[in-house]
Amino acid sequence: MKPVLSEQSGEKLLRVMLFTLMLSSMSALMFNIVLPGISEEFGLTMAEVSWMSSSYSLIYAVGTVTYGKLSDRFKLKNIITFGLLLFAAGSLLGLFSQSFGMALAARVLQSAGAASIPAISMLIPIRYFPAERRGAALGVAAVGLALGSALGPVLSALLTSFADWRWLFCFPLALLIMIPFYRRYLGDEQPVSGARFDWLGGLLLGVSAGLVLIGFTNGSWAYLLAGAATGLLFIWRIRGTEDPFVRPELFRNSRYAMMLVIAVFVNGIGVSLFFLTPILLASEQGLPPYLIGFAMVPAAAASALLGRKAGRLADKRGNAFLYTIAALLLSACMLLLSSFLSAPAWFISAFLVLGNVGQSFMMITLSNTVSRTLPKEQVGVGMGLFSMCGFITHGMASGIYGIVADWKSEAAWNPIYGSGGGAVLSNLYLVLAALHVCVLAFYLLKFGGVSKLNVQTPGRTNAK
Repeated sequence: MKPVLSEQSGEKLLRVMLFTLMLSSMSALMFNIVLPGISEEFGLTMAEVSWMSSSYSLIYAVGTVTYGKLSDRFKLKNIITFGLLLFAAGSLLGLFSQSFGMALAARVLQSAGAASIPAISMLIPIRYFPAERRGAALGVAAVGLALGSALGPVLSALLTSFADWRWLFCFPLALLIMIPFYRRYLGDEQPVSGARFDWLGGLLLGVSAGLVLIGFTNGSWAYLLAGAATGLLFIWRIRGTEDPFVRPELFRNSRYAMMLVIAVFVNGIGVSLFFLTPILLASEQGLPPYLIGFAMVPAAAASALLGRKAGRLADKRGNAFLYTIAALLLSACMLLLSSFLSAPAWFISAFLVLGNVGQSFMMITLSNTVSRTLPKEQVGVGMGLFSMCGFITHGMASGIYGIVADWKSEAAWNPIYGSGGGAVLSNLYLVLAALHVCVLAFYLLKFGGVSKLNVQTPGRTNAK
């Protein structure tokens, strides 16, 4: 039986989830600013210290789908308790680290625990809220992520201006006070599946995803081929074992498969807002890093303010309606950036408000749509795979954008921009705007005719 929360208890649980996601998102971003200082302290290259961020992202991605799969066998409150304790253990290790190895091990422990947070934050709206309130609940998750994205770089810069970078590890310790609330508000729901856990299948999936991500970020065909080979072993495993990590029929769910394809494009395009914008502001406006961080704060703040309203809009008007608004906002942002690349920084900051709000709206509607394509017994691993695809796509797209940003071109395809040193970025933003229009057309073709509730919910069959 599906657990039911009263509206008052549901609101309290959502506030706990918001705070958890905010601190988790902050922790993921805070160390990017201090990598040069860590490199200097330990006498390492930037490539070596970048593993502080790379390892976090990789384990975070693989861990999300693992926790999603575990949620089919164990109670959510036990999973989040374990994850937060592991997160805190990594934070304590990092706080007292005296070598780079200890600091790296601390980040690995942190990410292994933090990966439980996105998995649980998507399952709570699905399992504890009815379909007509699910969008609003997912909107709270978007608010938490947006607040963390806005506060993380700023708090990191402020703290490290007067304290050692190790103190950045202390923020996640505040999540320990959330454990009693999770244990109170998350019920004793019965496991969805009693099947044994396929550790070998999970290991093959994780290794394959990691090798592909490393291959893209380092431009290594050897890693990419090894990742593809491991992926084939994973497919062989799930087709030949009685209780596979992922049941093959999940990928035969055409609506779910189409949503994964859409999510890959949406996440890949969305990375440009966070990866290319600092390059733009540094090269075109000559801003120092701390001002670049402040220029991106209004966009994150706007996403936080509007996130829950967007979720309620999806509940009221349907996912296709919210997706259309999101795609139009993102396309407008990309077109404006393509056209006015050399505009003052405050113009760029205003354009980013459209983009970040659009991306936040987009992730709410994608999560909501995906959750409704999955039967009850596949929700955990299905949502976990959805999240993992997003994280892997982020890493792959960052590598591609890094290569494209180094290209040289004097010809701009956008007639409004004309010509100049930023022609490559202008062209890239123009292509991304066109891609969003194409993906919007595909989404509306496949999902636009589905009413906001006449879709598959856990335990129901596909309906159109």
